[in-house]
Amino acid sequence: MSRISTHVLDATTGRPAEGIAVVLSSATGGVLGESVTDADGRTALGPEEPSPGEHRLELATGAYFARREVPSFHPRVVVVFTVGDDGRHVHVPLLLSPFAYSTYRGS
Repeated sequence: MSRISTHVLDATTGRPAEGIAVVLSSATGGVLGESVTDADGRTALGPEEPSPGEHRLELATGAYFARREVPSFHPRVVVVFTVGDDGRHVHVPLLLSPFAYSTYRGS
């Protein structure tokens, strides 16, 4: 199982955000994995043992809101985070609305 995962919650509906395309990249820009959030707004991607250091998740939030015919401000959300060398799973939740978002280190 991958050590990197995300969970997207649509704050306007209080429901998981299904169908958001997600790309995981390394600090050098190399794509490590691509996926789409499932019915629970979740996905795991990338290698089982990602290299320690800076990584980024890019989520296609504009396309998600466009499918729902909801105007939005952010066409995509990019979250830059650090993978440690401690072997711990990295979970990056995203709380999303059409005009704002927040994220944090999950468990």
